[in-house]
Amino acid sequence: MDEQHWLTERFEENRPLLRQVAYRMLGSMSEVEDAVQETWLRLSRIDAATVENLSGWLTTVVSRVCLDMLRSRKSRREQPLDAQVAERNAAHRQGADPESEALLADSVGVALLVVLDTLTPAERLAFVLHDLFAMPFDEIGRILGRSTAAAKQIASRARRHVRGSPEPTHAGRTRRQREVVEAFMKAVRAGDVEALLAVLDPDAVVRIDAAARFDGVVRRDAPEAEAGQPRELRGASTWATTFIALSRGLERFAQPVLIDGSVGLILAPRGHLVRALIFTFDDDKVTRLEAIGDPARLRDLDIAVL
Repeated sequence: MDEQHWLTERFEENRPLLRQVAYRMLGSMSEVEDAVQETWLRLSRIDAATVENLSGWLTTVVSRVCLDMLRSRKSRREQPLDAQVAERNAAHRQGADPESEALLADSVGVALLVVLDTLTPAERLAFVLHDLFAMPFDEIGRILGRSTAAAKQIASRARRHVRGSPEPTHAGRTRRQREVVEAFMKAVRAGDVEALLAVLDPDAVVRIDAAARFDGVVRRDAPEAEAGQPRELRGASTWATTFIALSRGLERFAQPVLIDGSVGLILAPRGHLVRALIFTFDDDKVTRLEAIGDPARLRDLDIAVL
């Protein structure tokens, strides 16, 4: 067996691991394939005989490639949501598999992918490599160009952000909020209006910003729709049925998370955050529900995994 054939076989053996690392770093299948391909190109340019631990070398290289890609994302983050969606659709047409991406996102946890997307590139790399793949901090430090102690601090900061840091005295409140939100989700998924009304205050208000509206939420001839203003409806009985009808098919993407310290919901198909639902609670009832779709507002939310 010649060296090139041997190297190709070893790389293919490591490809699943490289894709897993890259997906957790990047959250985009099209970018994952680019990162893995770049890793192969770098491998093909070195003398493989000088590499003692090929798997470790490949993991380090793909991590560095992903770090560079994360650092170059700033301009794309400033694109409007429609441009981001169009970009992802174009990537799928060019060969990325939406079904595979959806399965991978589910296996990682879409809430975790959304929260990882709020970290700095260094925080994301440190958290993914240490907490998810058990890479030692001295190796992470070398990838980041930082000391081992600095790598530990970066990972710790990322961990606090990912998992949140609720006060112990708030644990009971968070548990009750989660029960209410899960009952809310169950009612919406079942199309059960009575069960939904049971968790809503009779005077509950729903506020939907212009970017979060689904087709039909606001009549096209409504003044608010023309002006692109948020739509606000008062009284649970006036909007509960419509909310269920308009959520059909979308509720399967909903995941409970902590949003600014309280339990809420995010809609994140394939791990890409497109909507957030913020709840206001009083006596274990929902008194206000705000649906947010504006990318700028979504980026400002403090989201943590429950």
